[in-house]
Amino acid sequence: MACLEADGIVEEGRRGALPPGDGPLPPSPRLQRGRGAVSNPTGRYEPAQREAMDDGWGEPDELPPLRTDVLVDKARTVITRNASPDIPFDRSINPYRGCEHGCVYCFARPTHAYVGLSPGLDFESRLFAKPDAAILLEKELSRPGYTPRTLAIGTNTDPYQPIERQYQLMRGILEVLGRMGHPVSIVTKSALVTRDIDLLAPMASQGLACVAISVTTLDGKLARTMEPRAAAPHRRLAAIRQLGEAGIPVSVMVAPIIPAINDSEIETILEKAHEAGAREAGYVLLRLPLEVRDLVTEWLVTHYPDKARHVLSLIRSMRGGKDYDARWNERMTGTGPYAALIARRFELAMQRIGYLKRHPRLRTDLFRGAPKAAEQLSLF
Repeated sequence: MACLEADGIVEEGRRGALPPGDGPLPPSPRLQRGRGAVSNPTGRYEPAQREAMDDGWGEPDELPPLRTDVLVDKARTVITRNASPDIPFDRSINPYRGCEHGCVYCFARPTHAYVGLSPGLDFESRLFAKPDAAILLEKELSRPGYTPRTLAIGTNTDPYQPIERQYQLMRGILEVLGRMGHPVSIVTKSALVTRDIDLLAPMASQGLACVAISVTTLDGKLARTMEPRAAAPHRRLAAIRQLGEAGIPVSVMVAPIIPAINDSEIETILEKAHEAGAREAGYVLLRLPLEVRDLVTEWLVTHYPDKARHVLSLIRSMRGGKDYDARWNERMTGTGPYAALIARRFELAMQRIGYLKRHPRLRTDLFRGAPKAAEQLSLF
């Protein structure tokens, strides 16, 4: 995550950008069923760029389903550290690289270029799993001198994406954290998180766990288009309810807010999530680093051609006239009148509905690290 946060501003005129003024919109590409991105552009580090062209023989508007492939990531460590001043954690875990949810707006997409793959369709169909995540985590937490602080999980790719049903990496990680008394904060848009209530509830009762559910929209059709393999909105609200009833502190993330697409739902999402049991809330404005800018533009042209220019114009009005501004403390919420309006709406809605203003901190004093040399190891 830290390397992404240092990314610069995307220059104007790259492939996929809308033409200036009233010029004709680029043609819509063929759609891949069940996927968010509508293309698979070559990664920025590759020596050659490839682009599909119509050879005149005609092709179907929709392609057959794209298979998901999972590769093994032989990581040596699992804890990633960062020094970003505008996020409330300094360490995180990403059990998976890439995400099958296929959220077109995902700011983690550019990381796939580091392994020679596309931030487009490759990011959501060619995934990497870290099968030794729990073992590596226990080793790192057991090192002499380790100082516990909240581990954030789900800040890059979703730990409860569909392949977690098979690999169960997240469950293994939670078993280690619970056994060692280590605090954890989880962000997800998957109802699969309720599978681990039996692990999370005891941790939460000790002040060691909290969960944030991302609810981008309550419109099922928009959700299927924008984040095709994530849980439907009503299932996310149900997950909030189940977590809350189990005594697990749960918050709602209205993220990302996309102007003229889902910003009209801010208040409704906050109301429904509070009714379900969320007591804290936050939001993030749409971010367009590197290839995400082109992928979101293509998505807008394909699904919302009448709104595309307007949406991008509003985004630029909140980013100092650019597509993205990576400066600390401004990248999440933007600047300018429209960004200020969103911030004020969010603040007023939270006050009216009754959300908590302060986020309680998780405990670190219960951490049980590596046993001292004189201690006898437990057999059970």
